[in-house]
Formats: sequence, C-alpha cells, structure tokens
Amino acid sequence: MDIPGWVWGLTIVGLAGLLTFDYVFHVRRAHIPTLREAAGWSAGYVGVAVLFGFGMLIFGGVDAGSEYFAGYVTEKALSVDNLFVFLIIMTSFRVPREYQQKVLLFGIAFALAARTGFIFLGAALIDTFAWVFYFFGFALLLTARNMFRTARGGEPHRAHDGVIRLAKKMIHTSEHYDGDKLVTTVGGRRAMTPMLLVMIAIAGTDVLFAVDSIPAIFGLTQNTYIVFTATAFSLLGLRQLYFLIDGLLDRLVYLSYGLSAILGFIGVKLILHALHQDGVGVAEIGTGMSLLVIVGVLALTVVASLLSRRSEPQTAAKDDRELALHR
Repeated sequence: MDIPGWVWGLTIVGLAGLLTFDYVFHVRRAHIPTLREAAGWSAGYVGVAVLFGFGMLIFGGVDAGSEYFAGYVTEKALSVDNLFVFLIIMTSFRVPREYQQKVLLFGIAFALAARTGFIFLGAALIDTFAWVFYFFGFALLLTARNMFRTARGGEPHRAHDGVIRLAKKMIHTSEHYDGDKLVTTVGGRRAMTPMLLVMIAIAGTDVLFAVDSIPAIFGLTQNTYIVFTATAFSLLGLRQLYFLIDGLLDRLVYLSYGLSAILGFIGVKLILHALHQDGVGVAEIGTGMSLLVIVGVLALTVVASLLSRRSEPQTAAKDDRELALHR
C-alpha cells in the first residue's frame, strides 16, 4: 500500500494538532483530572483511533485494516504496561498530582518523536538487510523472557537511575519543586528542578520502551505508515488513561504475563516470516490469526487479573504511594 506524501503530511499535522490541543486546553493549567474528565477524553482518543482504523479498512483494504488494529491493540497494551513504570518514577520523585499531567504529556511527545525515529530506522534496515527479521524476532523473545521473569518477582529495570545520576553530575539541581517550573534559582544560581529531572527520567525510559515496542509492531506489519499511525494513536490519550485506570493498575496482576506471551508470539511470527523469506518451507502466521491471539490473550489476562485474589492486597500499596505523593 503506497501512501502519497500529502496523506503523510495531513496525518502528521493532525497528530501535532491533537498534542497542541491537549496542552493548551488541559495541561497548561495545572489541575487534577476528575474521573469523568479522564474517562471522556480517553474514550474520545480511542474513538478517533478506531475511526482511523475503519478508514484504513475502507481505503486500504481488509489486510491493511487488520494490520492497523493488530498493531494498535498491541502497542496500546504495551503502553498500559509502561504506565506502571511512569507511576514508579513519579512516586519516587514525589511529583505533586496536579503537575503529573505535564510530565505525562512531555513523555508522550518525546515517545512519539523517539519511536518515529526508530520506525524509519527499522524500515530502512528491513529494506536493506533481510536478517533484521531474525534480529527483531530473537530480541522480542528475549524481552518476553525478561518480562516474564519480572512478573514472577524479579527486579524491574530502572533505566532512569543512570540518566538521573548523569544529569545531576552535569547540571546544578534543586531538591524542591517550584510550581511546575523546570528551572529555578537557588542561592543566586540557576538550578534544575525535580520537575525537569522527572521529565528526563521519563524520556530516558521512553527510549528503552521504543526499542521493545517497535520490533513488536514490525512483526505484525512492515508498512511504515501503518506502523507509524498505530504507534502514534496508541500513545495519544495515554495521559488521560493514566488517571482513569490509576486505581486499576494495581489489579492487573497478570498483565505482564499476558504481554510476555504476546511478545513471544510475535517473536516466533517474525522468525517464521524470516525463514519463509529465505525459502524454508514453514507456515506463516496470518494477520487475522495474530489479531485474534492478541485480543484473546489480553482479554484472558484482564479477566484473570480482576478475578484473582492477588489483586486485593495491592490496595494498601496504592495507599502508600498516594501518601508519598502528598508528603
């Protein structure tokens, strides 16, 4: 499916417009979103993404539409898992709740920019080197294994720690917030506030998220436009989703297991595709089957999490985090 330049242009302008609208009308004035506000805007962004998918079905065909929805659902699920890490980062920095929207929007904008770069790099590598499919496949299998180990009680990767240590060594920092300012004055010297530090932490973590998520969606489609739009729409609305499912995050105790299974499945799919490209007589997994597996695993994961008793004790942990945010 060839996409004209003007369609790319309109898509980029539309996405930039949505981010700008989000900042001007919601984030610029610091406040804590109500549940109704978060639910309304989350539903709106999901609606826009679904309408775009129907447009892909109509103008691009069933295959293109199926690839978009498979990619969107996968990236959205990975984004929800990323919210756990964002929650840990903002809790460790004790970010006041009314300023968390600004941090999240910055993280989304940076993630979109970083992943766009990875998307075009990945597309160029795939066009040039056939072995990249093997690399992506084994990388996803490794990620799936690490995610499974973490879900079983392993130590989560805190990628932002090294970034923060480096930033503190290079730039004078303040220990206290000054509203939502990024830079303040301490003892007559300009200093970085914790608000800027937490944004750096989010940005550094987003780079690693991009390394994990881009191979996953390339395992479902190699069309650069579909990869870009599915990734972009999965990130839009993530800020509102954070406040909407904040209380639910602690109950999704099996989400990492489900995501591990999905990444492992896509990794196998990529390796089978690479073998097929090399002339080996192996069966490939179609996009329709991929979409069914992804949706089925996610549905099973969510239902099992909500019915599990393991999710009940998490309430105390959430209360502890809420207390830490207001100290």
